[in-house]
Amino acid sequence: MGLFSRMKRTTAGEVTERLAARKVVVVDVRQPAEWRRGHIQGSLNVPLARVSRGLPRVPANTTIVTVCASGHRSAAAARTLSRAGYDVENLEGGIRAWSKAGLPLSR
Repeated sequence: MGLFSRMKRTTAGEVTERLAARKVVVVDVRQPAEWRRGHIQGSLNVPLARVSRGLPRVPANTTIVTVCASGHRSAAAARTLSRAGYDVENLEGGIRAWSKAGLPLSR
């Protein structure tokens, strides 16, 4: 997969449904201070700089949805994780889109 390859994307509504069905794990790649200000309930906080080390807490057969503030950092994380063999999608618009859809954030 090249640097500019198209990454699978998903919407906030789709993620909500799949979280309820326990079909995805959300990995938030923002910095811890950003994550503490508001995050998707149940998400794992793995800052972008640490993503290249892998995700030992996430089973390899689970779909991962990456998220950041706007979707840029999480797209980079999704590419890294995809190259490492994970099934990964990026949340379109990030936490901003999640909030705009009126979905809750945990603190």
